[in-house]
Amino acid sequence: MNKEKQAIHNEERVAFVEKELRYISGIIKQKGRELLNSYTITPPQFVALQWLFEHGDMTIGDLSNKMFLAFSTTTDLVDRMEKNELVLRVRDEQDRRVVRIHLLKEGERIIEEVIKKRQHYLQDVLTDFSPDEVKQLSTLLEKLHREMK
Repeated sequence: MNKEKQAIHNEERVAFVEKELRYISGIIKQKGRELLNSYTITPPQFVALQWLFEHGDMTIGDLSNKMFLAFSTTTDLVDRMEKNELVLRVRDEQDRRVVRIHLLKEGERIIEEVIKKRQHYLQDVLTDFSPDEVKQLSTLLEKLHREMK
C-alpha cells in the first residue's frame, strides 16, 4: 500500500477510535448520572469529591483548576458540600491564610459506593471478554492515558 493510501487508512482509523472513545465516555457519564440519582449529590459534586478522594486535601483554587470551573462556582459547590457534611474547610497550620478542603467520612463513603457500583457495571459489560482481551484492553488504555498526559 502506498503512503497516501496508508495515511488515509490511518486517518479513518483515528477518526473511528475518537468516535468510539466519545461514545464510551458518553455512556459512562450517563451511567454515572443514573447511579448518582440515589444519592444527595450532583454530578459536579461527585467530580469534586472524587478529586479530593484521589488527591487529598486541596484549596478551592486547586479544585477549580482540576475541574475547569470558575473559582466562584467551586466556592458555591464546596459551600453546598460542606452544608451536607461531605467536606470541611480546614485552615493550613503553617499558613493561616490558606484554606484546604478536606473530605469527610460521608463524602468518602459516597465516593467508594459509587465507584464500586461503576466497577460492577463495567464488570458486567466485560463478561463476554476473555481474560486476555481484558488484559490487552487494560494495557492499551493505560498506554493511551500515559501518552495523553
